[in-house]
Amino acid sequence: MQSYNPKEWFSFIFQFHKGDTFRALSPIMAGIALYCGVVAYLETEYFDLPDTSHVKNISIMHTMLGFVISLLLVFRTNTAYDRWWEGRRMWGSLVNNSRNLALKLAVMLKDKEDKDIFKRLIPAYAEVLNLHLKNADISHELFDDAILSSNHYTHKPNQIAKTIMAKLNELYMQGKLTGDQLIILNGEALSLTDICGACERIKNTPIPYSYSAFIKKFIFVYVLTLPFGYVFQLGYYVIPVVVFIFYVLASLELIAEEIEDPFGTDANDLPLEKIAANIKKNVEELIY
Repeated sequence: MQSYNPKEWFSFIFQFHKGDTFRALSPIMAGIALYCGVVAYLETEYFDLPDTSHVKNISIMHTMLGFVISLLLVFRTNTAYDRWWEGRRMWGSLVNNSRNLALKLAVMLKDKEDKDIFKRLIPAYAEVLNLHLKNADISHELFDDAILSSNHYTHKPNQIAKTIMAKLNELYMQGKLTGDQLIILNGEALSLTDICGACERIKNTPIPYSYSAFIKKFIFVYVLTLPFGYVFQLGYYVIPVVVFIFYVLASLELIAEEIEDPFGTDANDLPLEKIAANIKKNVEELIY
């Protein structure tokens, strides 16, 4: 995730980073500039269309459709941001529930060996969930003395969650935890799977294809028809104007595409590694 100071205006204006939309759109913007130049030349020099030509009235269409495209892009970006924010809320809940589970176990358990197991298991869930959401390879070596099964389980976060529940039940059967204590711990233990399921829902349910494709086609047609009408008012200045309009509209779509899946490795995706590291640090401070 890109770290920044929201109060530094000039750094935003003059600084480009790897996730900046200008870099991604530069080739297309160059093509549109060339296209606008050809249209402007044909209308003003080759065909020599008069100011009374009906082609000039194409700009009326852009006036009417401008409001529609604005609504579509606002809905698109808001929907994408909702997915990004929900992902952040889920990982915020994982932080809180991991702390609560570690805090309760630190008080309830007396055996240092039992504490050490949960000191490793709780942070491991966050670390493995991070890799799981990024479709990264997960090593079967969980600890020095324990491994994740490579055959029976393909869903590694579920395996760690099951290990946590199995250990809690084992402590209950050994009399190290009472029934009431087990019930108190049950909520935080089950919340791990709930959070994982919510994150998987965000990741595996993209914006409907027809909706995303329609917006792209709409922007493309809208921009390609701009120079036909506005060349009469702007002449060859229509080139930078149309390129800038395309940059604004396409950038909003690119930003929405980037943040609708907040669990990747893009510049504006959630810092899951950092959150998982904070969980590990907090759990180790609570359980000692």
